[in-house]
Formats: sequence, structure tokens, C-alpha cells
Amino acid sequence: MWNVRKAAVIGAGVMGSAIAAHLANAGIPCLLLDLEGLAVKGIARLKETKPSPLYDPAFAARIRAGDLDRDLAQLSECDWVIEAVSEKLDVKHSVWKRIDSVWRPGMIVSSNTSGLSINEVTSVCGEACRRHAMVTHFFNPPRYMKLLEIVPCRDTDTQAVADVSRFCQDRLGKGVVIAKDTPNFIANRIGTYSMLVALQAMEKHGLTVDEVDAVTGPLLGRPKSATFRTLDLVGLDTILHVCRNVRENITDPLEAAAFAAPAIVEELVSRGWLGEKSGGGFYRKNDAERSKDRIQVLDPATMTYGSRRKPASHALEAAKMAKGTSAKLQALLEAADEDRLAAFARDVLEATLCYSAEKLGEIADTVLEIDQAMKWGFNWEEGPFETWDSLGVAVTASKLEERGKAVPAPVASLLDKGSGTFYVRKAGSVFHYSQGHYKFVEERPEVLSLGMLRDRGRTVFAADGASLIDLGDDVACLEFHSPHNAIGPGVLSAIRQASEEVDRNWRGLVLANEGRNFCVGANLMLLLMEAENGEWEEIDLIIREFQMSMQSLRVMPRPVVAAPHRMTLGGGVEACLPSDRILFAAETYFGLVETGVGLIPAGGGCLAAAVLAQDRAEAAGLDDVTSPISQMFETIALAKVSESGHHAKRLGYWRSGDGVSMREETRIAEAKNAVLELDRRGYAVPDADRQVRVGGREAATLLKLGVSSMRRSGYISDHDAKIAGKLAGVLAGGDVPAGMAIPEQHLLDLEREAFLSLCGEPLTQARMRQMLATGKPLRN
Repeated sequence: MWNVRKAAVIGAGVMGSAIAAHLANAGIPCLLLDLEGLAVKGIARLKETKPSPLYDPAFAARIRAGDLDRDLAQLSECDWVIEAVSEKLDVKHSVWKRIDSVWRPGMIVSSNTSGLSINEVTSVCGEACRRHAMVTHFFNPPRYMKLLEIVPCRDTDTQAVADVSRFCQDRLGKGVVIAKDTPNFIANRIGTYSMLVALQAMEKHGLTVDEVDAVTGPLLGRPKSATFRTLDLVGLDTILHVCRNVRENITDPLEAAAFAAPAIVEELVSRGWLGEKSGGGFYRKNDAERSKDRIQVLDPATMTYGSRRKPASHALEAAKMAKGTSAKLQALLEAADEDRLAAFARDVLEATLCYSAEKLGEIADTVLEIDQAMKWGFNWEEGPFETWDSLGVAVTASKLEERGKAVPAPVASLLDKGSGTFYVRKAGSVFHYSQGHYKFVEERPEVLSLGMLRDRGRTVFAADGASLIDLGDDVACLEFHSPHNAIGPGVLSAIRQASEEVDRNWRGLVLANEGRNFCVGANLMLLLMEAENGEWEEIDLIIREFQMSMQSLRVMPRPVVAAPHRMTLGGGVEACLPSDRILFAAETYFGLVETGVGLIPAGGGCLAAAVLAQDRAEAAGLDDVTSPISQMFETIALAKVSESGHHAKRLGYWRSGDGVSMREETRIAEAKNAVLELDRRGYAVPDADRQVRVGGREAATLLKLGVSSMRRSGYISDHDAKIAGKLAGVLAGGDVPAGMAIPEQHLLDLEREAFLSLCGEPLTQARMRQMLATGKPLRN
């Protein structure tokens, strides 16, 4: 079986360096080749780029810089060589000739081209190299964008495609689609068309940039960057290149006209206003402003920038009130014809749906590949064929005919055969329509989907905010599904119920979900309401229940593995730390952030931090826990959040046995396997009466001296100092001698008391209100 023990990337520009970084993220040694000195600069740039292409800065050591002229022969040591030079055919030919000269059996060679023909690129190579050649189009930035388009050339061995596809999924965590050798492949072809249609419809309906982006963002199931922010992020010169590449390589004059370069984009590029990389495009930052007017928007009529304006429309308001992508689309499309924004949305959506259907078979063989490409590459909530199904294929086709528009042939064929949808779900399995019949969407055994398991009747119990799902092999999964997966009374009750159920009948428990984020913390609105009403006994009860629920996970006589992903904050961290192991998704942003709202962790977070410090002291052979306690104090006091699952280790949150999962789809299955491994080893029941060795009053004094110094230097406010002082006292274990072992309950009592006192502070309540209103912290 093909494996990558060493890889090489040729081209140390922004993209080539970032691809090398992601290979390094996966633990793969990588040779980065370019002209003399450029590779060294490319590696140095990785450490400065924000957001970082690396999971951990230390991973840059896995990348070695080389000179293409001097080190060409070293390519023969590599299992995978990725060409990432400029999008010019003559430049690529020069590089591929050199690769062919050192090619050896078993080596895969790929181009990161975003739209050039792989058959033309590889035309300068011998047959043996061509059989192992293909496009591997990473979307930018490679660490964060899931999509990888693989495009074989006409000579590529099918086994080589299968090997690269499997490797990129399993080791790099990519969502792989197989595209055809057509201009700009799948995602850029449809995504660019959709943005061009929006520009044309904008002019037709007389809309502003603000109005277009208000419609073409989340209301259409697209990212918040919508149309014009996306154009700015991609780069307006890049968009012109994509348009030109399609125009010059297709034969249909009508389609070529659709990819005509928009006059406004050409004008902006001629002025050097390329988007974010040049400081301005359709939007720009006005650094002289510190208010909401700091971001200014272009008026294309005058080519000047001004303040943004919030669009007003009955259709917009109706769509915002609707729940879910399908309902929002319906609200927009069913609005009155005279509503300009609704008419604009119909034009954009219908054109995009029809174009996607017309390209089926040309750019990809199946609706599944097109839908996945748009979801993974452009972050659409639904792919175009899923949207056809959401709106109703027959209904949408009928409306097209009413407006004198042609129904695309694949849609007409589907309806002629008596089928009503492109996807069918039966008994928890999914089938997609393909060339006259439905094909089963392959399920890999290492992938577990909670949604599929629910469809198959594997729900053990469903409570308010959380459910227990049977993962098979006598392992259960507690899934949060409250709004934003925040922890409130319903979730706490479900945790205790799950602990009792798993103790009686299961081998172990996984904590995981498939929401946008694992958990954004406790229900802050509930806490603020109780604090403003002076309901201190009620708050005390809430915190006691929170602590009791988390302790039920810690002392459960069955193994518990937490599998957090993306935002895992505050109470979400406190739900993970009592587990036996944490399997972080690679993209996990993990941190106890309560100080940002004027509080400290009180659901067992301070207790867990003290235990982590004790364990690290013991591992290092230290008698004094002050040093590791100081690290945890700094992490929590500054509300630090990890930039990846690996980075959580630098913040002090890892324990022995914790790990990282590169592939999102296998995260839950990997956590299940970890539970089974702990069970097979003979799981030791946790000590319910565990005591924790703390730093005591000496450590507390040292930490508070540091806080006082920061206050005198003006780095923090008086209220910051008050919060930090209470945190220091709790983490140190209170007024006890250094090195004393105290019961866990003593630490829980300390954190609860400090939390209650801070809840009563007007400045803390102001911070809570600010966070709920804006999502941003208040410094007061």
C-alpha cells in the first residue's frame, strides 16, 4: 500500500509553503524546493502568518529548505512530489521535465494548479511518470480549507488516484472529490460563476454592495463573507485570472460571455485595489476610525468608500426570522416580485442551480462530488443539488418554465423517470441519483455519523439539550444539541442521566457532537438574569449542579473519552477535563475563558487545573507545584485559547494519553476505539476521594504579587486585578500550607464561592451583558 514517508513541494510561494506546512502538521518530513534562498524565506514566513498554517510552530522543523538546481536529485527519495509553481504553462513544463528526469517507480507527482489542464501540464513527461501524475488542488489556506480536488490525466492509473485519495483523507484530513480535466475544475468553476451572476444581477436590480452581501451570505446558505468579502479575500486579480482561464478554454459562446471580466473588477485591479492583500477592494479598513465605521464599503458609481448601511427589506426580515437554510431560502424566494432583494435572490439562485445541473457530467460524474466540492471549498451549507431537493425539484422546474427559462437536461431526466429528488434516504443510508438510477453513498467503517445512527434508531434517550446515542460495541455517545451547544440545566441533567446509564449497561462513554462547535460554554444569559435579580441561592444551586454533573463523569466506573472540536470554551472545557482521555480535533480552540466575562471557572475548571499542575509536578519530579500552577494561572487569567488541538498542549491542558485526530469524520470512531482500548486494559475505577497537592498561601502570594505588578504598570484594570486575585487564591488551594493535599471538594467550594462573589459585581455583570450583546469582551 502506497504511503508517504517523505514528501517534496516545489515552489515556496504562499501556497507551496502552506502545503508543506500541512504535510508537516500530519507528521510528514517535507523538502521545500525553490530558487536559492526562497525556500528559507517561505519557511520563515510560515511562523509569522496569521492565522498560522502550522498546528504548532515547532512543526516547521519537519520542513527542510532546498535549492531546485542543487537538490533536484533528492526528489528521488520522496514518495510524493507536489508542484506548486506559478500558473503559467511554460513554467510548469520546465519543472515537470526536471521531475521526470528523476522520477522513480512508486513516486506520485501532482500539480497544485487551480485550473490548468493536467493533460497539458504532463505532456512533457514520459509515460511512466504520467501514469502516476494528477492534480491535487488544495484550497487556500490548506490547513483550514477541507476541499482537495483530484484530477487524473488520461494516463493516470486508477490505483494511484485511489491511493492519493485515501492518503489525503486519512492523513491530511481532507475532503476529496474527483474532478474532470476541465477549466477550473468543480468548486472554482461553479463558485466563480455564482459570484459573476451576483454582479450581473446587482446591476440589473440596482443594488449596493451592502445589499448584495446581505442576501448572498447566510440567507442563501453561504458564508458570512457573502459575495464581495469573498472576492476581496480571494483577490480580484485572481478572479480575473479564473474568468480568463474559463473563457479561453470553452467552446460555448454563451458560457464564455457569462465569464466575461466584470468592468468594476477590472477597474479596481487597474487601480491596484486587489482586495484584502492590497488593503482594499470592495471593502477597506479606515484605521483612522475606531468605531463601527472602521470598515468602509465601495460605491461603484463614484469609486469612493463610505459607511456601511444596513439594508431594509420585508424579504430580508422574513428570511432572517426563518429557521434553517431551506426555510430562509423559501422565505426569500416567495417574497413579492416588487421586492428588489427577493428578485435579485431568485435570479442568482436559479442561475446557479441551472448552471450546476448543466455542468453535471462535464466537470464531475456525480451530484455528490459537486455538492461536496461546494460545501468543502466554498463553505456552502448545502450543495446545489441538495438545494434543488430543499426547494423541490418539480416545483423549481415548474417556476423556471413559468418564467420562460429552460429546465436543465439532468433535471428534466430525473423528473421524466418519476423521481422527485437527487438524494434519497432509506433506513439511515443515503443514495444519490446518477445516470438514471440511485447509487449508494459508500460508508467507510472508520466513519461514525451521529445523524445516521439517529436515523437508524440508535438513540438510547433524548433529553432537553442532549441525547445518548449507541455507537455500537456497547459504547455510548453523549451528544449536546442545545442552542450553540451551551451547557444549561437540561444538558447537566442529561450528563448525570448518561453517567448512571453507562455505569449500569455500557463499556464506556464518548463525549462528542457534530455541531458547528463542541460547546461555547455555560448558559451565560441564564446566569446574568439570575445575578441581576439577586437570585444568589439559585446561582449557587446551578453551580453545585454543574460541579456535581462534571464529577459524575470523573468518578464513573467506566472509561470516558471526550472528542471536542472547534470552539470548546469555558464549560465545554470543564466537560472534557474530567474524562480519562481527550481526543482533540486538529481544529480545536480550547480554553477556560471565564475571566473575559468577569468570572472564574467554577464547574470544576479550577479543580482540573490544580490536578493538571500536580500531575506535571510529579512527572517532572518536583516537590513544589508552584511553577506548573503559575502556568495554569496565566493561561486561565488571560483567557488563552488554543490555536489547534496540538497547541492545547502548550497551554497546559494535555494529559498523558491525550491525542489529536486529523480527520473530522473519524473523530468519533477514534474516540470510541479509545474507550474500548481502556476497557480492554482493565479499567481502574477512579478514586472518588482523591486529594490534590496545592501550592497554598505561598503560591497564592506569589501569584498575587504578579497581578499587583501588572496593575501598577497599567496592563490590567482594577477589576481585572480583583478577578485574577480570586483565581490565584482558588488555584493555590486557599489559605493552607504549601504542598498540603486537600480534598477535591475543598477546591470546588473555593471556586464556587469566588464565582458567586464575582457574579454580584456590577462590573462583571456589565461584561456579561457586553458579551451577550456583541460577542466581544468588555475591558472595564
